[in-house]
Parts: sequence; C-alpha cells; structure tokens
Amino acid sequence: MADKNCFSMIVDSRSVNESFVRSVISTFAAVLDPTVEEISDIKTAVSEVVTNCIVHAYPDTIGKIYIKCNTEGNVLTVRIRDKGVGIPDVKKAMEPLYTTAGDERAGLGFAVMQSFMDYLRVYSKPEKGTTVIMKKHISVRYDLRR
Repeated sequence: MADKNCFSMIVDSRSVNESFVRSVISTFAAVLDPTVEEISDIKTAVSEVVTNCIVHAYPDTIGKIYIKCNTEGNVLTVRIRDKGVGIPDVKKAMEPLYTTAGDERAGLGFAVMQSFMDYLRVYSKPEKGTTVIMKKHISVRYDLRR
C-alpha cells in the first residue's frame, strides 16, 4: 500500500489568501519530488480554483474556502470547496471563454485547470456551493547513483 499523507485548512475568500493557498499546496506536494514544471502546473491550477471561489462563489461577501490535500504514491489530490452561490450549469461553465463576470474575466479558469492537472471534476448546486477535485500524477524520477 502506498504511503498516504494529508492536510486540510480553511481560509477566508480574500485575494491575499490566493497566493498563500498556492504556496501551502505546492510546499505540501514537494515531498513527491515534482519537477519545476509540475509544481508550476499545480500552482496555476490551484490559483484558478481559489480565484473562482473569491470572485464567483462569494461575489458580495467574504466566505470560507475549504481545502483538503493528500498524497498517495506519486499522486497529489487537491479538493477545494466553497459554500457560495454555486454553478447552475457546470457543463456550460466549463466551456472555454464562458464567463458570468462580463468583460472582466476571460472565462478560461476551468480550461486552465484541465490543461495543467491530470484529473478534474466539478460538483456544484445553486446556493449550496461548488467542489473542485483535481489530481496530478508526479513523474517518478530515479536516483541514477544506485
């Protein structure tokens, strides 16, 4: 059985917490010995999820963002959820360039998450919130000195 490690945290949906969450998760993932590119992918995807929570889930208030992470074998799993306004049509929201925020946003958040992670699932209910689950398989590198 692969060794499993996990953590969870709750942060306010404030812009200042986006970089904090990104840093915590990338530091947690460091135990898997990811490449610089893999760490960059994780940071980018996490930033997109947290930004969605801040901008879309709690547009007129400060709410809580719930984060759970685990590593098992060479896989990092990140689960980020909010209890905000929810997404009425997840399939539509995941289409590239679709946005409900007008000209302020490009509508590429979910597309970015999908391109940088190996697995992405989004669950949402209006007025109940949204959960995003992402996985990243970290390449196994061998010590050539053995």
